[in-house]
Amino acid sequence: MNRLTARLRTLPIRARLSMLVAAAVAFAVAAVSVTCWFIVQGKLYDQLDADLKKSAQHPVPISNVVDLLEACPQKPAATTNSDSGSGGLRPRDSYYTQLVKADGTFCVSSDSPAAMKTAASDKAVAKNPASGKGYYRNGVDASGNDVRVLTIPLLVNQGIGSGPRIYPGVALMSAVPLKNTQKTLSDLALLLLLVSGIGVLGAGAAGLAVARAGLRPVDKLTEAVEHVARTEDLSVRIPVEEESDDEIARLSRSFNSMTSSLASSRELQQQLIADAGHELRTPLTSLRTNIELLTRSEETGRPIPPADRKALLASVKAQMTELASLIGDLQELSRSEGQRGERVQIVALQDTVEAALRRARLRGPELTITADVQPWFVRAEPSALERAIVNILDNAVKFSPEGGKIEVALERGVLTVRDHGPGIAEDELPHVFDRFWRSPSARALPGSGLGLSIVARTVQQAGGDVTLARANGGGTLATVRLPGAPTAPPESAP
Repeated sequence: MNRLTARLRTLPIRARLSMLVAAAVAFAVAAVSVTCWFIVQGKLYDQLDADLKKSAQHPVPISNVVDLLEACPQKPAATTNSDSGSGGLRPRDSYYTQLVKADGTFCVSSDSPAAMKTAASDKAVAKNPASGKGYYRNGVDASGNDVRVLTIPLLVNQGIGSGPRIYPGVALMSAVPLKNTQKTLSDLALLLLLVSGIGVLGAGAAGLAVARAGLRPVDKLTEAVEHVARTEDLSVRIPVEEESDDEIARLSRSFNSMTSSLASSRELQQQLIADAGHELRTPLTSLRTNIELLTRSEETGRPIPPADRKALLASVKAQMTELASLIGDLQELSRSEGQRGERVQIVALQDTVEAALRRARLRGPELTITADVQPWFVRAEPSALERAIVNILDNAVKFSPEGGKIEVALERGVLTVRDHGPGIAEDELPHVFDRFWRSPSARALPGSGLGLSIVARTVQQAGGDVTLARANGGGTLATVRLPGAPTAPPESAP
């Protein structure tokens, strides 16, 4: 059984479906055929029994019975035929007729084709004829031919004016041959077997056709997957009927959605690589130029003036810092969702804002930074959330004029950062969260153009949203909305 199951699992789905359909149809056809055969058999036997009962109920002249009993003292062991009997009991040659006594002695009627073998039920009827019971059974005649037998108490007619009565100690056995009935049943069995075989073969063929039609979308899906694996072409789409909502259609839509997501992810990846290469080229070129100047000065023995040398070294240091910042931003953007999900926890947002404010005050000591921070707890990755808030504050510090003011407020999950710088042009607002996008007025300032992109991604992963807008009276207003956590961590609870 295990080998058969393992063998079936190795077959194609079409073959398995065809075999399952054929097996189901074979079981159903077999059940119907067997049931039909037994019903027909029962009906045929009922007809034979009805004919036997109708024939045996007619009273027999008592003189015929007496003559027959005196002429045939055969015992059950002796085989007799119609030649050994005398006196006709029935006028129909197709019927077997004989008498049987309580001791098993039987007498065959002269109009009976042959003698019949008696059974215990026949002697029981002869012993107790007053019960009026009769018995149907299948038996054989002296030649071994199958017959249908009815044994009942013998009714005799004593003459004119007398009614029929039961003759004591003797039973009447009537029978008809089963040859025609058995032939009919054999022909029916052969016909049912033939029809069943045709039905099973037709069911197998129909199952194979249905399997092929039903699995055609799967074939297309398989071809598409193999094409993608072979060519890495993610533009392949499987056509799906709009109104269809079966499993195959859902699988096709899922595949199309998956390839679309992969194509979008690849496009973003390629764009990120291209943008990163472009952004890295500028600081690397500057570094190479400055280092080549310093190297040439050492090789030629022509020292660079101290002021120029100091400026070169400061430029090298600034470019190295910019490269480190750019690489850190790229690493942050390249981290997968699973890596972030493992570090998500309940964070006290007010503590994160305070930590970011301390760093912002160090970077803009000449600025006035005011803060009104109220407690709020969120579910996020602590380090990523702090980095996002630091990026927002860094933008405010970067674009604030010397001696300017930055206003920070946190109330019920809404963090606002307002600066008084030049602000953002209306046509630039839709692009502020794009990767590597930098305002034309800010391209001379240090930065990678990834800061706000990291902010948008971090806030979105925490379930919130972030917006930048022009503030009334000038400057920029950054607004971050974060949903609250269900509970606060015990160590931070007020």
